[in-house]
Amino acid sequence: MAEISKEELDERVATLKHFRKLLEQQRAKFQEYLNVLEKQQTSITKEDTDALVAHTEIEQQVVKSIANLQKVIVPMQKLYDANVGKEDKEIKDIQNELENLQTKVLAQNEKNRELLKSHIIELRTRISSAQNANPYRNAASVYAASARNSGRMIEVEA
Repeated sequence: MAEISKEELDERVATLKHFRKLLEQQRAKFQEYLNVLEKQQTSITKEDTDALVAHTEIEQQVVKSIANLQKVIVPMQKLYDANVGKEDKEIKDIQNELENLQTKVLAQNEKNRELLKSHIIELRTRISSAQNANPYRNAASVYAASARNSGRMIEVEA
């Protein structure tokens, strides 16, 4: 077995620490995203549009930060695999937890989309029934009738 130099060992330790830190940040972001989605579900159920808009804006920010973090994690994963070689149990646990959180996020996101679709269908049905219940919807407007019977030109004499 080849002995590694102090510099190489330090580099491996630094890579491991940095990679772990990035994975922990990503885990925190996924947990934040899941919390936002759960609050968003409550807003959908309560039909609280202001809160829903706020949650959607927060959701976009969190997704953007996850994407930015992912851009750093992918090359760091490659560096970790190349330098460290063996798997660290703590790193593997964080990665497994990340996969679990990602599955929960995707499931909650799908649940929210289905809930939104059903609420939109319900709202369209209510609007349609309200329009059909309007007793004046087929009546001609008094103003429209007077516009048809009035002259279109005005003669001005000096």
